[in-house]
Amino acid sequence: MTMTLKSALLLGCVCGLFANTGAALAQAEPDILFNARLRYEQVDQDGFADEASALTLRTRLGVDSGDVGGFRFLIEAENVLHLVDDFNSTTNGLAGFPVVADPEETELNRLQVSFNGVSDTVAVLGRQRVILGDARHVGNVGFRQNEQTFDAFRLTWTGHEGLSLNYLYLDRVHRIFGDDHPAGEWDLDAHLFNVDYAGSIGTVSGFAHLVDNQDVAALSAATYGVRWSGQHATANGADLAWFAEYARQSEHGDNPASFDLDMFRAQASVAANGLNGAIGIEHLDGNGSRGFATPLATLHAYQGWADVFLATPANGMRDLYVRAGWTAAQPPIGEGLSAMVVFHDFEALNGGGDLGSELDAVVTARLSAHYSLQLKGAFYNGPTGGPADRNKVWLAFTVNY
Repeated sequence: MTMTLKSALLLGCVCGLFANTGAALAQAEPDILFNARLRYEQVDQDGFADEASALTLRTRLGVDSGDVGGFRFLIEAENVLHLVDDFNSTTNGLAGFPVVADPEETELNRLQVSFNGVSDTVAVLGRQRVILGDARHVGNVGFRQNEQTFDAFRLTWTGHEGLSLNYLYLDRVHRIFGDDHPAGEWDLDAHLFNVDYAGSIGTVSGFAHLVDNQDVAALSAATYGVRWSGQHATANGADLAWFAEYARQSEHGDNPASFDLDMFRAQASVAANGLNGAIGIEHLDGNGSRGFATPLATLHAYQGWADVFLATPANGMRDLYVRAGWTAAQPPIGEGLSAMVVFHDFEALNGGGDLGSELDAVVTARLSAHYSLQLKGAFYNGPTGGPADRNKVWLAFTVNY
């Protein structure tokens, strides 16, 4: 896509927002969007003399017009402020500290126009949040303070019972590192196709993600996959759930390499009487030069919260994990209280070398409909020779309207 078309993508949204302000106020009740998260993060990592201490405040403010004759307009700004900055934000030059990837930033987070005037069809144009499925391949990296958003066009059709068709064109990704980082934005020429069908045996999904990264050619790839997921309520009140997914990835666009890499993941879980548990495996192929890559995903949610394996090792990896959780039936404070622990065992696929293990834990208190408090930790124990051991702890207070 040329620079002229890139500019027009957002310019069209801006014109629509301001040209229709009067109509929006007359025909719909606009919603004020407000979100703030105050978070402390501490990182203790082998190889650094000092621990990282980060106190950051993320604030989002926006307006959603509501439906206006089939159109909907949304604008949202985002700011990340450092209150304590003894950490490497990736842009502040403090390389002597471990990384906390929450750089100071003020930016336009979302600017989009939607149209639903055609039956069973929604089109969205502009800078928008994109989360496909469980965000394993494309997501918004919502855990970090600066959200990942896309300049994109999205078309969704749900005209047949149980069937959902999605097409997206991604023109640019605004990554968590912000405009001051050399990799804070990537120009893309990406076509994404997702099909989901929910039937009696569960939900069957298929996807084709054709991504030409025009800034980092080595990340250009075509990924094709299928997924089956489902759930079942037993007679004794337990809820069973499962999924299995297979994907294959090859070079695409201007990528100079030649490769064919596989990904397989599966999980089975059970929940009853406020308790839940799961066991799962994720198999990411590697050929000795590169591993199966999902650079547009919400990577923090996978392979442990310590973020040791944001990029798959060249020899691939196997992540075997177990999870246990609890939700209070009558929370002692607020409206909800839950806790979860996850244990990961990592191993290289080629040669079977040890890649370490990790224990993650989180406690979340929903104080009210708009306020929540979360304490979270990740404790990675690496093998001799690395990756380095590290412990991370977060304490966050979130306001959301």
